[in-house]
Amino acid sequence: MTTFVLVPGWFTGGGIWQEVAGRLRAAGAQVHPVTLTGLGDGDPGPEGSPGPDLETHIADVVRLLDEPAAPEVVLVGHGYGIHPVLGAADRRPERVARVVYLDAPLAGDGDTPAQAVPDRRALDLLGRGVAAIPVPAVGEWERWGSTAGLEGPALARLTALAVPHPAATLTQPLRLTGEAAALPTTGVLCTAGGATIAMVENLVAGGPPQFRALADPKVTFFELPAGHWPMLSHPEELAEVLLAAAAGQGHRIGVPGEPPAYLRPFVLDVPDATRERVGRFDLHLPDSVADGSGPRPAVVFVHGGPLPAGMRPTPRDWTTFRGYGRLAAAHGAIGVTLDHRLHGFGDFGRAAADLADTVDRLRADPRIDPDRIALWHFSGAGLLLAPLLAAPPPWLRCVAASYPVLAPLPGWGPVDPRFCPVGAVSGAGRLPVVLTRVGRENPAFAATVAEFLAAAQACDAQIEVIDVPDGRHAFDTLDPGPQSREAVERAMRSVLTHLRA
Repeated sequence: MTTFVLVPGWFTGGGIWQEVAGRLRAAGAQVHPVTLTGLGDGDPGPEGSPGPDLETHIADVVRLLDEPAAPEVVLVGHGYGIHPVLGAADRRPERVARVVYLDAPLAGDGDTPAQAVPDRRALDLLGRGVAAIPVPAVGEWERWGSTAGLEGPALARLTALAVPHPAATLTQPLRLTGEAAALPTTGVLCTAGGATIAMVENLVAGGPPQFRALADPKVTFFELPAGHWPMLSHPEELAEVLLAAAAGQGHRIGVPGEPPAYLRPFVLDVPDATRERVGRFDLHLPDSVADGSGPRPAVVFVHGGPLPAGMRPTPRDWTTFRGYGRLAAAHGAIGVTLDHRLHGFGDFGRAAADLADTVDRLRADPRIDPDRIALWHFSGAGLLLAPLLAAPPPWLRCVAASYPVLAPLPGWGPVDPRFCPVGAVSGAGRLPVVLTRVGRENPAFAATVAEFLAAAQACDAQIEVIDVPDGRHAFDTLDPGPQSREAVERAMRSVLTHLRA
């Protein structure tokens, strides 16, 4: 008989699992919905009492695992709940059959739950040292995750069940020894919030190395067409998924047989160029610069992210960006590849400052024409376009974006509201924008591009769209075919045309 321990997310107690628990019990399972300390349904606890922290919530789950009659259990962590689940599994791995991440972040040793909080106002409150985060109003839950599928009564019920969330449970780091690292895991992806199996496959194939662990045969995935609270919007489907997960079912990514996308060959065979390293950026120089033919235009290639701070090699050494830098040099421009500090969803301001500093240094270089610079952004760095679109500087002749994200996604945490190109494009005026989009894009990413193009059309912005119908995210190394080669060449020709106009 399968035993489930269901650990809720922020603001909620065990009562939120009522429908799911009933369906699991009807299927013959034992079910223990957990109400974590301080999150009793409708009961915030005695006023002035010491608030619980993350270790308190881990102990709540460990106590269930220590019950003598409890067999190996399937631990389900919803959102915030994955942190006490992982802490308990680390302390009692022999009691756990599987860990299920229900629309939950990949949390590791030293991470705080606050890193996954998407509501900037809540983060401001945490910074001011409040004891608890107030319950969102009925119309404010979207700030904490997609409310897709929740009609008015369901949102009202969520609000009625909720209590203020103890702040110390969000700010205390999770401490893990690695004891539970070998446990089978399942990710339940709620697609209305932007997470899909296709996105995970892209991350495994072409993302940072830490995502390669998701290709382990012990890791499975399911999708639910739901927002962040599927236990309220899709209880029957969620119960079926949990039963299937407990049985070891689900989609497996499979161990990839090739290197990650950013280390695969660039789609174009471009000649080598002199490369000069200056601080956090590299210059790829055309022969004409060495001949002293005068200042040249520059194209700055801005990698996506977030990427872990310790990732090696860094993006300017990826074959992707070395290829783009050489391609610009082959066309007579100076290609600039940049390492910026977009290491988390709260780092867009820091990454923008790195980009601005790089441009200032480039414009001071006598080999570069200070009034002929283009910026070319990739993937998550699409958000860094927003300040440039809102108020284009006079030196910026063109911006380009390849497979970009052009608005923050609901699960992306504390993204500064300044970084939303959809809202900024109305200020672009006649600034040329060269946008390369792929037909096999992550649906959530594609939706931001569609929203951006609609906003651009409404303000008559100057947008050129280059389509790669069969291309994937990172098509410029993942899909080495004629369609990809033509798209990259066309985009480069267009950018250089605007630079030389």
